[in-house]
Amino acid sequence: MQTKEKIAAAVKSAVEAAMNDGALKFSDTLPDVALEVPPKKEFGDFATNFAMQTAKIFRTSPKKIAEEIKARISSDIIERIEIAGAGFMNFYLRGDVIYRELKKIFDAGKNFGHLPNKGNVTIQVEYVSANPTGLLHVGHGRGAAAGSAIVNIMRAAGYNVESEYYINDAGNQMDKLTKSVNARYLELLGEKIDFPEDGYQGVDIIDTTKRIIARHGDKFITLPEDERLKILGELAYVDKMLELKDDLENFGVEFDVWFSERTLHPDKINAAIEILKSNGGIYEKDGALWLASSQFGDDKDRVVVRENGEPTYLAADIAYHKNKFDRGFGELINLWGADHHGYVARVKAAMKMLGYNPEKLKIIFLQMVSLFRGGEAVKMSKRAGTAIPLRELMAEVGTDAARYFFLMRSTDSQLDFDLDLAKSQSADNPVYYVQYAHARICSIFRQTSEAGLTIDDEPKFSLMNSTAEVDLINKIFEYPDEIAKAAEEYAPQRIARYVYDLASTFSAFYRDCRILGVEKDLAIARLALLKVTRHTIEHALNLLGVSAPERM
Repeated sequence: MQTKEKIAAAVKSAVEAAMNDGALKFSDTLPDVALEVPPKKEFGDFATNFAMQTAKIFRTSPKKIAEEIKARISSDIIERIEIAGAGFMNFYLRGDVIYRELKKIFDAGKNFGHLPNKGNVTIQVEYVSANPTGLLHVGHGRGAAAGSAIVNIMRAAGYNVESEYYINDAGNQMDKLTKSVNARYLELLGEKIDFPEDGYQGVDIIDTTKRIIARHGDKFITLPEDERLKILGELAYVDKMLELKDDLENFGVEFDVWFSERTLHPDKINAAIEILKSNGGIYEKDGALWLASSQFGDDKDRVVVRENGEPTYLAADIAYHKNKFDRGFGELINLWGADHHGYVARVKAAMKMLGYNPEKLKIIFLQMVSLFRGGEAVKMSKRAGTAIPLRELMAEVGTDAARYFFLMRSTDSQLDFDLDLAKSQSADNPVYYVQYAHARICSIFRQTSEAGLTIDDEPKFSLMNSTAEVDLINKIFEYPDEIAKAAEEYAPQRIARYVYDLASTFSAFYRDCRILGVEKDLAIARLALLKVTRHTIEHALNLLGVSAPERM
C-alpha cells in the first residue's frame, strides 16, 4: 500500500470511529478521501479537503469535522496533523517514511510504474480507423498518438486492454478509390479519360497507380472494364493498407486487431437489422428502413437501409458495435473526430435497443489540429496541395516531437502545433527538455562509472534531506497516482505534464546536489535516487510513445 493510500485509509477509519461514537452523523454516501501534495512544503506532505467536502453530509462545520477526524487518527507514518483555513487537513509524515518508500521504489526497479491488475474484464480501445483511400493526415496523427498512449497508460494502470483498427473497406468510398485508380491507370498508360467528378485526386492516388503499373505493367488495360475495376480496386486497397500500416508503424503505433468492415456484409448487418425489426427498433417508411433512435435521445430517426436496399454507414456501425459487445468486452472506448458528435446518440440508441448497456460505450472526441510555421498557419501540403499528411509532419519534426506535442493538450481542446518550436533544440521545447534530462542522467552515470562510483551497497537514503533532494523524491512518489488518474480520465496529457515537471524538479536537483566530490555514502544515495528518476522519466516517455535517448 502506497503512503497516500495508508493516509486515506487512516482518515476513513477515523471517520468510521467518529460515526460509531456519534460525534459525526450522516445519512448519505461518503466521498473518497482525496489527497494532494501541497504546493509548499510548509503545508505538509499531503493535504485533503475531505472535511469541506462532507460538511453538508455531516451537517456541521468543516473545521469541526476535521477536528473529530484528527482526534481519532492512528497511523505510524504520520508525525502530526494541522488543520488550516476553513478545514483543510495537512499531514506531516515521520522523517523516515519517505526513505522507506523510496527504498521500495528503488527495489522495484523496472516494475515501478506498473500498478496492480484491475481484474479480468477486457476494455477495447478503437482509434484512427481512417478510410484506406488516402494518406493519414495530422488529424489522424493526433488520434493515433492519443489512442496508443491511452492504451499504454491503461495497461500500466492494471487494466486489460485490446486495441483495434476498424478498416472502412466497404461501401461508396472504396468504389470511388477503385474508379479513381482505374482512371489514373488508363491515363498513365496513354489513354484519354474523363476523371470521375467525385474521384480522389490526391497525388497519393497517382503514386499508388504508378506502383501498380511498376509491378503489373499494362496487362489489365485490355480487360473488360468490370474485370479491370475489380482487379485494380483490390490492388489499390492492398497498396493503401500497406501505406497506412507503414505510417502507423513509423509513428510507433501497433494494433492488436485489424477489423475489416467487409466481414460485416451482409450477414452480420442483416442479423442486427432483423433483431431491431423484431423489437420495434427499426420500422419501414417510404421504402426505407429507419432506426427509431429519437426514442432514446437522438434528435430524429435515422435511415439504416436506403430505398434501393443499400445499407447506410450507420447500419454497418450498428453491426460493428454489436459485434464488439458480443466479443465480451467489458467497456468500449472509441476515439472519434469532433465532427462525429451527432453520431453518438444514434449508435448508443441502437445498442440500447439491442439489449446492451450504452453506458459501456465511451466516446473520446478529438478536436482540430492547426499547424503553424513562423507564426503563420500551414494549411496544405506543399507536394499534394491538400491536408498535411502525417508522414510529412514526421519528416519535418520527428516522431518524438510530433507525438509529445499531440499529447500535451487534452483531446477535447483545439491544438495549435508550433512546427518551429517542435524542431528547436532548446529548453523551450518541452520534449527536448524532458529527453535532455534523461540524457543528462545517463551522462552522470557514465561519469560516475569512470570514477569508480557504483551502487554496490545498500543506499543510505536518509542522508538526503535538502529541499532539492526531498522535492525530487516526492515528485517520484506522485507517479503511480498520475498513472491511475490518467487512465481513469483517458488523459495522456497528465503524463506529458508530469514528466515535464519531473524533468524540471531534476534540473533543480542537478543544480544544487553534486554526486562526485561529496562523501561516498551521500554520493551513492544520490546516485540511487537518480537511477529511480531515470527509470521514471523513461517509463513515462514510453507510455507516451516517445523515446528516452541516452545521448543528445
